Amino acid sequence: MAKTAIVTGGSSGIGRAVAIELLRRGVDVTIADISGAESAARELGCSGARVDVTDATAVEDLVRGLKADRGRLDFMFNNAGIAVAGRTDELTLDHWNRMLDVNLRGVVHGVHAAYPIMVEQGFGYIVNTASLAGLIPAPLMLPYTTTKYAVVGLSLALRVEAAAHGVKVSAICPGFVDTPLLDHTNPGLPQTEIGRLARTIGVRVQKRLYPADAVARDVIRGMERDQALIVVPSFARRAWSLVRLSPALAVHVTRQATRRALP
Repeated sequence: MAKTAIVTGGSSGIGRAVAIELLRRGVDVTIADISGAESAARELGCSGARVDVTDATAVEDLVRGLKADRGRLDFMFNNAGIAVAGRTDELTLDHWNRMLDVNLRGVVHGVHAAYPIMVEQGFGYIVNTASLAGLIPAPLMLPYTTTKYAVVGLSLALRVEAAAHGVKVSAICPGFVDTPLLDHTNPGLPQTEIGRLARTIGVRVQKRLYPADAVARDVIRGMERDQALIVVPSFARRAWSLVRLSPALAVHVTRQATRRALP
């Protein structure tokens, strides 16, 4: 029987790239997304479902439905997310609340639905998409970095708990990735200058945006090695190392890099 996977936010970006890598390995993939899931599924030759990850019932129905239909759930990729950027003094509570609903509660809903099934099975792998912004100082995007730090903490703590049940947990922590996320910052929310320039700032900070398909290959390799945190590319690993070496120095370096990146 083929292994099964659910990939939220799977119609584009990192989620789509991960789905492609899983399909290449013979995994039975279900793409879940708030838009574009059905068309992406047709293109890739897999299953698709329109799901809003902020709706806990919808996420649970998807997960339980797949388990009932396929008899198992091997992989749960809690990948759906949005980006919010701007000076903290100009962001509204709508920016904060939307970010918490999608990027944090969306992951919580996925874990809440999938983890008990995996514990009962005695196997499974939960992969949560965090960010380098969940490991290092990330100014001008506080709602985003707040949720990503939370996802990292959730993943590491659950990893400890889950090991006793044969369930694995990892968090993906990429730097700037070349995905539509950079072109749709602050979706449905008041736009900011930083949000409009997200892609430009990413290139100035990292020099080169990392391709989504490269992230997906790194994710599969990291899962094969059972890495707790999958930090890519090398720029991200260097930045993370600096934070661990000297938080004060990391703050200083980030301040200087932010000044250079802004127009």
